[in-house]
Amino acid sequence: MKIVRHAKIKEIVEQNIIETQEDLAEELRKQGIEITQATVSRDIKELMLSKVPSGDGRYRYAFPMEKNVMFSQSRMARMFQDSVTGFDFSENIIIIKTLPGTAQAVASTIDHVKWPRIIGTVAGDDNIIVVVKPTEAVPEVLSKLEALVR
Repeated sequence: MKIVRHAKIKEIVEQNIIETQEDLAEELRKQGIEITQATVSRDIKELMLSKVPSGDGRYRYAFPMEKNVMFSQSRMARMFQDSVTGFDFSENIIIIKTLPGTAQAVASTIDHVKWPRIIGTVAGDDNIIVVVKPTEAVPEVLSKLEALVR
């Protein structure tokens, strides 16, 4: 259902001026998708929608036009500040704790930054496993990740 909903959101945002989460929820309901405000909010984060000027002094939701914009350092910091609740580590693995439903979006930003000491991530609903190589690099990587929430 989530994949279908995300596809509908993409279609709606690309074809309509959507100014608020309520507007998006209303459009989804018109297309037969029942949705809560919390789910709309989570979908917006996961899809990395952002507000852009609509040209008439108002703002609307849009997808980033360029990949480097989608995964900029400032976007990553905002995502971390809005979603990350804690960190822990063991050996060469860092665990990032997030608000429910936000782990995959946070993990995606980490993957796209392509830090050479991070092999990859695995995300659940509210936890992310970050695999670091070599083990000695864990303090450095953890420090960089923690700096994003400050």
